[in-house]
Amino acid sequence: MSNNNDILWRYNEQVNKPLAEKVTTAFLSEQTINEVVAFHQSFSQYVVTPLQSLDRLAKEFNVGKIWVKDESHRFGLNAFKVLGGSFAIGKYLSEKLGLPMNQLTFEMLKSSAVKAEIGEVTFVTATDGNHGRGVAWAANQLGQKAVVYMPKGSAITRLANIRAEGAVAAITDLNYDDTVRLANRHAQENGWVVVQDTAWPGYEKIPTWIMQGYATIIREALEQIVEAGDEKPTHIFLQVGVGSFAGSILGYLADKFGEERPATVIVEPDKAACLYKSIVADDGEPHAVTGDLNTIMAGLACGEPNSISWGILRDYAEWYAVCPDYVAARGMRLLANPQGSDPRVISGESGAVGLGLVSLLAERDDLKPITEKLKLNQTARILIISTEGDTDPITYKDIVWNGAYPYVK
Repeated sequence: MSNNNDILWRYNEQVNKPLAEKVTTAFLSEQTINEVVAFHQSFSQYVVTPLQSLDRLAKEFNVGKIWVKDESHRFGLNAFKVLGGSFAIGKYLSEKLGLPMNQLTFEMLKSSAVKAEIGEVTFVTATDGNHGRGVAWAANQLGQKAVVYMPKGSAITRLANIRAEGAVAAITDLNYDDTVRLANRHAQENGWVVVQDTAWPGYEKIPTWIMQGYATIIREALEQIVEAGDEKPTHIFLQVGVGSFAGSILGYLADKFGEERPATVIVEPDKAACLYKSIVADDGEPHAVTGDLNTIMAGLACGEPNSISWGILRDYAEWYAVCPDYVAARGMRLLANPQGSDPRVISGESGAVGLGLVSLLAERDDLKPITEKLKLNQTARILIISTEGDTDPITYKDIVWNGAYPYVK
């Protein structure tokens, strides 16, 4: 472990275990994700989100390639989360109907006949904003109800966006993990269905479906890279809250490519680094962090790892990094102000932290040993997934226009 001007690093020795001792990634197999993508393609709103190639920036950072998958274009919701919530709700309804997913489309699930057979279902979740908006949107599209609880400090704009999708929503006085417990308790009291993008003992089925839903992103990205005539990434930087998103992407890559998968760097905010804490503990078990979890990276402000994704991240991710807020802010400014002919990407706090970290690895002398160990050189092809746009416009403007959370050399 090293401490470089408040960025913490940890190489994960668990990746060196024999494959037979690692958790399975079979639930993210190519065959399974074929079904997921087919379901998402059945949405009338479906389009492949852009994969932007930042060639000028790659040259500036002395690497071969930098791609940014821009999820701000996903279904008009400004974030990727709807992919997980919609697939999980679709799977839940398919089980209620007794029909396999490959016989159903999103349009079929919207029909009055399905509503008459299933009745009215209320889906409930806890969220900092993006996941709840996706669940609310999917429930509303399918003629069902949604109730959404948000942790204290959540942006009012995100609350308004969730309510605009027809959900009953409120900001609590609890942190994220306690808000999850609140949602689960209300579900038990009222007969609601929890659609949560984290897992705990006894609650694994729906979180597994959510992780499968997220894998549409990496399937699209790899196909876009092939279509452009490029080779697959050598490196991928994945931001982490509870770990569902990162576990989905890494699990798919591990199942598809095995030992030839891209080297993975897991990136967390310093106020909510539960995966880093779990790796440092070196006992193979997930560990929680507590407190208010105050960070501008609201989508990553989670203190308890997803019990499903934890095993994947523990067994297959090479590096863990913990970043202060200025790293995310720097990534946002870099994407908003591209060099040369590079395209502009509007990326929110949780979406930009990976690129912010790449920029510091390229520029800071004190990080050169890490850069060398990662082999971030002219042969490196780096994939970043910008998971959200300006979902909190006030904070976005303050950072990009006014220079909030500056990087001080």
